[in-house]
Amino acid sequence: MQTRLKGIFTPNLVPMSDAGEINEAELRRYIDWLIEKGVHGLYPNGSTGEFTRFTPEERRRITKIIAEQTRGRVPILAGAAEANARETIKACEYYHELGIRAVAIVAPFYYKLSPASVYAYFKEIGDNTPVDVTLYNIPMFASPIDVPTVQRLSEECEKIVAIKDSSGDLPHMIRMIQAVRPNRPEFSFFTGWDAALMPMLLIGCDGGTNATSGVVPELTRQLYELTVAHKIEQARQLQYDLVKLFDVLIYSAEFPEGFRAGVELRGFRMGRGRQPMSGQQQTNLVTLSRELQCMLASHGYTSEPIGGCPVKHNGNPSVEANADEVTRIVSSVVAELKRRGIVD
Repeated sequence: MQTRLKGIFTPNLVPMSDAGEINEAELRRYIDWLIEKGVHGLYPNGSTGEFTRFTPEERRRITKIIAEQTRGRVPILAGAAEANARETIKACEYYHELGIRAVAIVAPFYYKLSPASVYAYFKEIGDNTPVDVTLYNIPMFASPIDVPTVQRLSEECEKIVAIKDSSGDLPHMIRMIQAVRPNRPEFSFFTGWDAALMPMLLIGCDGGTNATSGVVPELTRQLYELTVAHKIEQARQLQYDLVKLFDVLIYSAEFPEGFRAGVELRGFRMGRGRQPMSGQQQTNLVTLSRELQCMLASHGYTSEPIGGCPVKHNGNPSVEANADEVTRIVSSVVAELKRRGIVD
């Protein structure tokens, strides 16, 4: 029997070349870095990895590259959702050949389906997959997976071994755990909502698939370890810090551009994603990158940006700044971002 899935699985961003293609060399370097920083597992082809913006062939290539580079050092949970059950099963078969630990499959998207249709979709996959399956509940983008459906699938399909829930709904997670654990004690529960990682672990989750772990893998690993060790005060402070970072990453730019900017600041050339951006959005990313760099610098993950960060007096950031100084700082930041290839 396979070991139970647990820990922090990093949803992998994909570095892109100047031509808009997969930057394989940088992706391999990024994978090595994540593993060295202590992530428990990797998660290609998820929402953070922009799986819908790649072709089926590219998704398979991304997973193959990651599997080759990982060389069994950590388990891989690969997104395998395709346009229909038949193609998804084919993807499951391919990832099984690669030695992937398990696949994650989102409920059908675009069409809003009833619970009966969601059940039938996953039952077809669960009965025909050679690789273990993690259900992926993300109701903001796809048909929701309700508690009775999770319970029924867990009891009827041995190959369905886990669920990743990105709703951030704590009571919903509790209800799933209560419904499934009595008959499937080895079934794993993951949260995809970084802002609730600590409380989710405390109510019984086994880990998370958290986008911030791609930017600060050290912090998410430490938060996981402190929480499962019940070092509550230390864990709480880290969760507070993670929420601040998460809010900036997810709300200050269109998802997942904030996370791409964060990884760029950790020393990787991410290039531009597949979604075109307006001039104003690119300008906003400049501001976001500076704010992110100050946050990362406060934890020692990177150096302060050119011109430094706001000075704090008695715990309050200074709001007074000379207009010429602001102009100088902005010009310096833009010049540095152009040098790194983040903006033109």
